[in-house]
Parts: sequence; structure tokens; C-alpha cells
Amino acid sequence: MLEVCGLALLVTMGLALCRGVLGPTIFDRVLAVNMIGTKTVLLLAVIAFIYERPDFIDLALTYALINFISVIAVLQFVQNRSLRDLPTGQISKNTPNDN
Repeated sequence: MLEVCGLALLVTMGLALCRGVLGPTIFDRVLAVNMIGTKTVLLLAVIAFIYERPDFIDLALTYALINFISVIAVLQFVQNRSLRDLPTGQISKNTPNDN
């Protein structure tokens, strides 16, 4: 049963990889990378249960935290990219006034 679960996780990771490669927008690609990271955490947990190695759970939790922080960082970078591309005179026009 656990082998079937691992195989299903690998299939969904493959589908997410296809979505990442074919995704028309950057947000589709970021979502695919996030989904692959989440499925990797689940796969590590299944492997830990199959081989009775509880130390893999620590690796899975660490990978989940790294995945979460990296996705937030990439989305913040993409969101602020338009502000970096504008000349400095136009940035002050787009920011709200402090009055």
C-alpha cells in the first residue's frame, strides 16, 4: 500500500513538472515548484515510514521550511520587479503620499 502511495506521489510530481515547463505565466511555474516541494516532503515521510527511519521526518520538515521560504522570496522578487524596472523619477509618483 505504501509503495502505491509513493508511486502516486511520483506521478503527481511528474504532472507538476509538466505544468512548470508548460506554464504560460511565472505564477504557474512557481506553483508547480511549490507543489513539487510539497510532494517531496510527503515522499520523504512515506520513505521514512517504509524504512522505519524517523530521522527522515526531520529532513522532510527542514525541506518544507526551505520550500516555503524560497517560494515567498521568489514571489516577492517577481512582485517588486516592475518597481525596479522603472526610472527613479517614476517610482516616487507610484508611491502613496505620507500626508
